[in-house]
Amino acid sequence: MLKEKKTITIGLGGDTMIGRLTNEVINQNGCPYIWGNLLPIMQSTDFNFVNLETTLTTSEKIVPKTFNFKSDPGHASCLTLANIQGVNIANNHILDFSEEGLIETLNSLDSQNIKHIGAEKNLEEASAPIIIEKNGIKIGFLGYADYPKDWAATSISPGINYIRIGDINRIKHDISQLKKAVDIIVASMHWGPNMRTHPTQEFINFAHEIIDAGADIFHGHSAHIFQGIEKYKNKLIFYDMGELIDDYAVDPILRNNCSIFALITLNKKELISFKVVPLFIDHMQVNKAKDKNHEWIAQRIKKLSEEFNTEVHIEH
Repeated sequence: MLKEKKTITIGLGGDTMIGRLTNEVINQNGCPYIWGNLLPIMQSTDFNFVNLETTLTTSEKIVPKTFNFKSDPGHASCLTLANIQGVNIANNHILDFSEEGLIETLNSLDSQNIKHIGAEKNLEEASAPIIIEKNGIKIGFLGYADYPKDWAATSISPGINYIRIGDINRIKHDISQLKKAVDIIVASMHWGPNMRTHPTQEFINFAHEIIDAGADIFHGHSAHIFQGIEKYKNKLIFYDMGELIDDYAVDPILRNNCSIFALITLNKKELISFKVVPLFIDHMQVNKAKDKNHEWIAQRIKKLSEEFNTEVHIEH
């Protein structure tokens, strides 16, 4: 009798901002509210990984900038409810409430056994990977951000795992070291400006270099709108995942309240299949998109991805 091959399915989401107005909604309605009817899908995977775009802190040491996000430390449990077992925190909001806010965020995540990458007490810890193992399959995650440069961690100070676009040598080193311990590698990066509809050629080249260095999945985020998906050398590049949950103002043309959630099935050696679920965010709640919203998202992801020669099939 043939032994069945072990597989797992992981979920990848974009910017997850449970602070500010979303924090208030959680206090009023509880954690399940913000996940809407996407929650059963999130709970059906082996685990989910997102970019956490807020602090989890009570700190009042606000850093002067345009937008500062924080959520109650106890709301880390909202992530656990949605089966989010790992987060990237290398981004432009993790130090919104200074080092004190960062440290409390780390402690809040640790209290829920949520693994985190990309920001820590020093550069060595900020650049360290995390490993999540399910069904005997080990997935390694590396987290980076290309801004803000002045938030970069150093050997003696906390901050983010800053990387300059094009600096492939350090990423090559990180991947080569991690590859010794895992079966699959995901490189997660907060990169580029807001509301950019297409990655530049420089960004495309850099994502290709990261895959060529040995990563299996590139997980991009920051633009607030989703960009195309590329199947490159049988690996996956999500140039930008868009939003998973937020309270942001909606651009009527770019429609940043429309996004995607990716479901990826793999084994120890390769990606087997993937699909994306169209999402619609309204009143600080994410739901599966339907009707005209579903059609708009599906057609847009199809068009953007076909620019990378990635064929997309739409299922209603």
